[in-house]
Amino acid sequence: MALLNEADQRQVAAAIAAVEKTTDAELVTVLAARADDYYYIPTLWAALAALVTPAALALTPLWLEPRDLLLTQWAVFVALALALRFPPLMCRLIPRRVGHWRAGNLARRQFLDNNLHHTRGANGVLVFVAEAEHYVEIIADRGISRHVDDRQWQAIVDAFTAEIGAGRTRQGLLACIERCGELLSRHAPASEEKNELPDHLVVLR
Repeated sequence: MALLNEADQRQVAAAIAAVEKTTDAELVTVLAARADDYYYIPTLWAALAALVTPAALALTPLWLEPRDLLLTQWAVFVALALALRFPPLMCRLIPRRVGHWRAGNLARRQFLDNNLHHTRGANGVLVFVAEAEHYVEIIADRGISRHVDDRQWQAIVDAFTAEIGAGRTRQGLLACIERCGELLSRHAPASEEKNELPDHLVVLR
């Protein structure tokens, strides 16, 4: 999975800067390759396969001594624990609910880590993307959320999520920023020139 290259990131930064000229909101965009390493998931699947190995072998004509059976279980566990860490395979093993839960937690941490809760007027807005999980969330501080309801954000999130699923992360992100800008300029128009937070895209690899 390839995150945005440097040219794409500059384009995103320019889009954020353009939005912030029209609104008092502070917009920060975070793109994560994935919300977690999920290494425990391949380990769990490998352990389960190792546990059922004796039952599977019992259905075959093959007869193993206890020592050989134990070695076979260990070999199955080690081989699968390593093989299932291959990213395309591992992504298929992650339950959707688990991936979204992890991504949601990371989004809230990023809101705090990027000081969006300390902006003047409580006007911070986070656009968070976890690419592997196809997860998008927009978190707005109270100064914005009292003017823009969740349904308006959700329409933007749904459109962006569809773009990620189609492999168009850059296009989806730029469209998301533009649509956020339209909402923010309408409900929180610029009243002064300020820029409290950096405009660049935050990339978590």
